[in-house]
Amino acid sequence: MAHPLRAVTLDFVDSAPLRLSFTAEAAAPPEAVFRGLTDVPGWPKWFEAVSYARPTDGGKGREIRLRGGVRFLETIMAADPAERYAYRIDSTNAPGLHALLEEWRLTPSGTGTRIRYTFAVDGTAALRTVLRLGRPGLGLAFRRAVRALDRRLQAG
Repeated sequence: MAHPLRAVTLDFVDSAPLRLSFTAEAAAPPEAVFRGLTDVPGWPKWFEAVSYARPTDGGKGREIRLRGGVRFLETIMAADPAERYAYRIDSTNAPGLHALLEEWRLTPSGTGTRIRYTFAVDGTAALRTVLRLGRPGLGLAFRRAVRALDRRLQAG
């Protein structure tokens, strides 16, 4: 059963008790990467952990399902073209979470894009420990997703 999380604002990305940040380079320009991020139904085609994604609330939110059964209902907090895409998790069936905000920052890098992804979370001590230990796996999943998104964008 889903449980509600604490509603946080964008500044949570800097103030969360646990922040995991990862960076990767994409050959596609920021405008194209942004379009890929905001194409919510397209996420399962490039982010292998996502099995289902659909916009909600007239495009102001998202419903995301991960492989393994975790579900999220989210509110899009920022959609700044070619710069930033961020969303807050409002409810989930994942145990131990109190608040979660994810931010994708896009910066031009030559003809491509430098992407910085931040996973800002508050949760139980046990969850924070698991996430710290799982940091390498989260980083790998992020880098794989960026490579797959980039290939998809380059293919048109």
